[in-house]
Amino acid sequence: MKPRFVSLLVVIFVFLLFVYLNNTSRFFVPQTEGPFLVAHRGLGQTFPMDGIAWDTNTASRVYPPEHPYLENTLPSMKAAFAAGADIVELDIHPTVDGHFAVFHDWIVDYRTDGEGLTREHTLAELKRLDIGFGYTADGGETYPFRGKGTGLLPSLDEVLTRFPEGQFLIHIKSNEESDGVQLAEYLKTFPEQHRNQLAVYGGNRPVAAFSAHLPNVRTMSRASLQRSLLAYMAVGWTGFVPASARNTQLHVPLRYARFLWGWPHRLVDRMSQANTRVIVVLGDGTWSEGFDTPSDLTALPESFAGGIWTNRIDRIGPIVSSAK
Repeated sequence: MKPRFVSLLVVIFVFLLFVYLNNTSRFFVPQTEGPFLVAHRGLGQTFPMDGIAWDTNTASRVYPPEHPYLENTLPSMKAAFAAGADIVELDIHPTVDGHFAVFHDWIVDYRTDGEGLTREHTLAELKRLDIGFGYTADGGETYPFRGKGTGLLPSLDEVLTRFPEGQFLIHIKSNEESDGVQLAEYLKTFPEQHRNQLAVYGGNRPVAAFSAHLPNVRTMSRASLQRSLLAYMAVGWTGFVPASARNTQLHVPLRYARFLWGWPHRLVDRMSQANTRVIVVLGDGTWSEGFDTPSDLTALPESFAGGIWTNRIDRIGPIVSSAK
């Protein structure tokens, strides 16, 4: 065997050994405390994910209720924090009178006794709606929350005032640039310490506009997530976190997370040092599947210190809290 070829093999071996040792979590002791829990929409009613599309009326197919809470309401957020949520995710829409309504659907027809686009109502009009009107677990034979949801729809201002110490992930439910600008201008009225407890995600255009006006708040969109992951996959084997993956959030389906350099512990630690949160979800990332049962948690790596997305914080929170 020629000496030059032997030298090449040695170089390749040393390079591969470096990549392995620099990215394996086998010998790495996690430095980040965790995990932290993200309660999707607070604590709300859940539904089977099979066969859903972007316009599915999920209120018409909920599971038989196991608790009295409706998503995106002040009581549901209070219950989520009490159950162990570190961050509560919520959805917002602008209203015609300049507020932000906290409500999931693009239209009010599915969940409420009203009609029309959510964003084409005043806040007062939305508050008069019964947001529990459309929930049924038996194909419309009974409506267990009908008559119980009037006045429960909150504004973003009410949420941030009611929970001044709470951490929130704010979902802009549109791709309108103006929504991002409006949200940034609104949040500028809060102290920096309060803004540090918030993160924003949503459509590419509003998130980009928001970041341009308020760059020090964590943001994420599909475009920024793709940029971050592609850049990290290109250079992350060195341990370096590129600029696009700093000061942001990475929502990663668990089935794909193992392909990221340093997964799990080195990745979470690197991103934490870059002020980026790594949050794992179930499924392929198309919908908001969460870790909603004790058996779901067994799929996570041992001593995982990143974020866990859940739709059932009441089930998951006590388990994770007891394990810390």
